[in-house]
Amino acid sequence: MIQHERIQTLKGGQPGSGDYVLYWMQASVRTRFNHALEYAAEQANDLKLPLIVAFGLTPGYPEANERSYLFLLEGLRDVQRNLNGRGIGFVLRLGHPPEVMLELARQASLVVTDRAYLDPSRSWRTWLAERLDIPLIQVETDAVVPIETTSGKLEWAARTIRPKIHKRMDDFLVPLEPRRVKVKSLGLLDGVDASDPQHILKGLDIDRSVPPGEERGGEDNAQARLSGFVKEGLSHYDERRNNPLVDGASRLSAYLHFGHLSPIDVILQAREAGGAGLDAFTEELVVRRELSFNLCFYNPQYDQYAGLPDWCRKTLAEHADDKREHLYTRAELEAAQTHDSYWNAAQHQMVRTGRMHNYLRMYWGKKVLEWSATPQEAYAVLVYLNNKYETDGRNANSYAGINWIFGNHDRPWARRPIFGTVRYMVASGLKRKFDADAYAKKWA
Repeated sequence: MIQHERIQTLKGGQPGSGDYVLYWMQASVRTRFNHALEYAAEQANDLKLPLIVAFGLTPGYPEANERSYLFLLEGLRDVQRNLNGRGIGFVLRLGHPPEVMLELARQASLVVTDRAYLDPSRSWRTWLAERLDIPLIQVETDAVVPIETTSGKLEWAARTIRPKIHKRMDDFLVPLEPRRVKVKSLGLLDGVDASDPQHILKGLDIDRSVPPGEERGGEDNAQARLSGFVKEGLSHYDERRNNPLVDGASRLSAYLHFGHLSPIDVILQAREAGGAGLDAFTEELVVRRELSFNLCFYNPQYDQYAGLPDWCRKTLAEHADDKREHLYTRAELEAAQTHDSYWNAAQHQMVRTGRMHNYLRMYWGKKVLEWSATPQEAYAVLVYLNNKYETDGRNANSYAGINWIFGNHDRPWARRPIFGTVRYMVASGLKRKFDADAYAKKWA
């Protein structure tokens, strides 16, 4: 079932007389539980036309590097293979994505696309809509509850958006069956063969400073990781998720970021498995994640210090001249050259593997704020490090997490130096959660 709330018309009109329906896949790089793909298949069947799925690969995506590109390409490999199994042609072409799609749309009757949450990709869809003379339909498939359905404004915190999500969540947690296409489209258009991600990667002119991380991308790996988590990790999630020495987290974030996994699919499988950690997991996957979508959709400065709430910037400004016991440059932080062995370990883990445990990510961010000459400098450093090394960087969740460091989606706490009334974190808090010394030794 594809609910009408998921569907938005970006460019209206009647379908043209083209040769196929085009699905511009950009955010939702998967064939399973993809509402945009299934909507496009329905439209192709109704028009008695073949369906073409296309992806535009640009070497110039902001802040992307070898780590993120390989993960993405591994997803495109799975998409090509799985679409071929359904008789649907997949076209991968190099170039600026909206320009690639404009060229492919010249022979199309209708264009369908998935939804993006950050400015660069959102602007691509706007650019294409302004230039098409056929309809462009956007189908939201990476949120459980569509953004505007949940709320029509910027939400203050999880406590304000939570009841709104829970009110509608079950309406959207419904199965989605794959549509059989009536007209096959294999070989209809040419493109880059996506079956060898490493080969494509070698030919791209991209930043090579960050090698691939620990996780392997693609919807098939995503499904394997999800299956293992719901069978073995979900029942202990509530008690183990804040301990980085055990594999208690779901480790699904990168797959969700690249669209290799549907959050609806995740929740449905988690509900079927059940377990003591289901409520806590749902809170993280749905409420907290979709709070970040709300932030990026309704706050045009979601990735800037100036976009923080007034109270956060005011209290930090009041303490801007407070003495800092330690000050580190961006280069020193990037190289994990601080006096804090726990912070250094978290930085090492992120650089080496492409991920950092969520609880440590909060501590990591708070310390950068404490050790920077100004909060503005701290904000810039956190965006730089997160987006460079985290496989799930350049993501709505990432920006929400960074903004939380500075007080967004939180409340004022007791006043203290440097932080004012923004929440503070200390190493003793880590030690209450887990064996912090063992963690530091592991990643030294």
